[in-house]
Amino acid sequence: MDFSTNIEPPFSKPDLSPRPGLKIRLRTLLREVGETILIAGMLFFAVNLFTARIRVEGGSMEPSLHNGEFVVINRLAYRWGNPERGEIIVFRFPLDPDRRFIKRIIGLPGDSIMVRDGQVFVNGIVLDEPYINAAPRYEGSWTVESQNVFVLGDNRNNSSDSQNWGSLRMEEIIGKAIVIYWPLNNLSIIPHYNIVSAAEE
Repeated sequence: MDFSTNIEPPFSKPDLSPRPGLKIRLRTLLREVGETILIAGMLFFAVNLFTARIRVEGGSMEPSLHNGEFVVINRLAYRWGNPERGEIIVFRFPLDPDRRFIKRIIGLPGDSIMVRDGQVFVNGIVLDEPYINAAPRYEGSWTVESQNVFVLGDNRNNSSDSQNWGSLRMEEIIGKAIVIYWPLNNLSIIPHYNIVSAAEE
């Protein structure tokens, strides 16, 4: 025999609690927007503190970098480390500090640099440079001063660099170029060739 009974669920009263008023909702929205803006501002400040961006102008770094490309620079690269041969850097142009140049480090303080017969020698050792556009048509020799670096463009015969105006003071370096980010089809990490061992053998 079935003794089950149907028990009706208790009557549920509608939620009559007052909803937040317009002022409260508006205040909440404004607070959330303010927090978002604050976080975005802090991120923007941090990104600009640690990095910078530069537009490549001209063809002095071809084929590594091309005119019109945008590059991210690591501002802190040399706060705790030293520049190395083969790295691409951005710096204030010594003859016009308002301008920004981008070149490759070839020589460090105390190095002897010589360009002869289309080749670059560092401390008497010829460098293997797969990144250059063409062999240099000029010749010369230089000694890198203390607290200076010697920089050359990869497009050796179309570049204003240390073979024109001498070595660069390290204090003028803004940072190390790390990424091409525009145009998007050129997005890539910038290679930094290790030419240290060849020069120090």
